[in-house]
Amino acid sequence: MKAPVISSWFGRGKVEAPPDIASATLRSDRFRLERESEWKRLEAILVRMEKGGLRGIADDDLIALPALYRTAASSLSVARETSLDAATLAYLEALVQRAWFQVYGPRAGFLRWFRDFLLGGWSRAVRELWLDMCIALFVMVAGTVVGWMLVAQDEAWFYRLFPASPGDARAPGATREQLLESLGHDEGAAGLAGFAAQLFSNNSGVCILAFALGFAFGIPSLMLLVHNMALLGVLLWLFAGQGLVVELAAWLSVHGTTELFGILLSGAAGLHIGRAMAFPGKQAVLDAAAAAGRRAAVVMVGVVIMMVVAALLEAFPRQLVTDTGSRYVIGGTMLAFWLAYFFLYRPAPRPGEGAAA
Repeated sequence: MKAPVISSWFGRGKVEAPPDIASATLRSDRFRLERESEWKRLEAILVRMEKGGLRGIADDDLIALPALYRTAASSLSVARETSLDAATLAYLEALVQRAWFQVYGPRAGFLRWFRDFLLGGWSRAVRELWLDMCIALFVMVAGTVVGWMLVAQDEAWFYRLFPASPGDARAPGATREQLLESLGHDEGAAGLAGFAAQLFSNNSGVCILAFALGFAFGIPSLMLLVHNMALLGVLLWLFAGQGLVVELAAWLSVHGTTELFGILLSGAAGLHIGRAMAFPGKQAVLDAAAAAGRRAAVVMVGVVIMMVVAALLEAFPRQLVTDTGSRYVIGGTMLAFWLAYFFLYRPAPRPGEGAAA
């Protein structure tokens, strides 16, 4: 094979390249031609990602991105080992560095993550737990019925289930006036901020415990739901004896539609992990539990927000608003909001964004 002819920078004529340089040039050209299409595709994807994130990038390109990155990294390794031309080496080094940042580099900042979480991520994660939510809802209703039936048969169960403090009027034998008074307020707005903090601590503790116990195949989570809802059944029995169920329901609805929804989601999240461990399908148990845990964790981040909202509602509107109708309006509005957000609000996921992102 005849050596390539190279134009001289210093003369008018042309000179033939030495055999070793000619061989290296041919090898570099062949190497580039064989892989250049993949490098160009990777570069085009990177340009679009650097300009506008994941918007406008086809799913096929996103799926191919990791493989294209590994191909470019492999090409760079070969280029270094075989001492290819400096231009190819510099191009590949820059390309691999840019691709690494997009594939393995820092993710979106907190503000962007939180925005995406509220604008679709949380609601999608909740909908993925629909079966667990149905089971948890059934258990919660059953727990309420069990609490009512136990205390209806034996009043001693009231003191076993309901943690009444000394002097609390809410006890068997209380008059209608005493029970109505317990649904009012006598502290005004003073000290309600501290009360809200205390309620948030208690409510979030119950939710986190219901979630954390899910590893034991979800059984302890369900038992915790039964126990907590039995308290509600006890209260309903007590107030029903004086014909105050409507007033009690209004009093509870202010914060209860948010708080009970959060407890429902917590129990469902724990059960979701337990079900994945008990029925992993074709996956290994730990892999199934890890995948379920990621989905459930997204839900639990939102539950913490719900507990903050419930604590504020319980400490302020519930204490300061005494009209039964107004309480129903507040509780009904919150319930409608959560139902609409979780089940009607369905923004399209961004390209490459999972349901539990």
